[in-house]
Amino acid sequence: MPPQPNMQQMLKQVQKMQADMMAAQEQLKTEELEASAGGGMVTVKITGDLVIKEIRIDPDAIDPEDPEMLADMVVAATNEAIRSAQELAAQRMGGLAGGLGGLGLPGM
Repeated sequence: MPPQPNMQQMLKQVQKMQADMMAAQEQLKTEELEASAGGGMVTVKITGDLVIKEIRIDPDAIDPEDPEMLADMVVAATNEAIRSAQELAAQRMGGLAGGLGGLGLPGM
């Protein structure tokens, strides 16, 4: 039978991990990423916690005859910005969650 984990030590590790995760989440709020589409015609700036801060549209991208193209570029740039922010968050949080294995809990 495997030895029982030290509950007090486990609690300390969980509390530290919670504090580290909260700090990482706060840091994500201040980090900004940019993504663009249409060769830079549309640029979206987003924070690490998925708040759109800015959308820049080059005046040359505005074609009254083809509004769908502009809409597609805005969607593409926004989706790329969201993907980048989610990837950043996963990197930051994934490293912290990996600490669960050190608690002696099976399957973590």
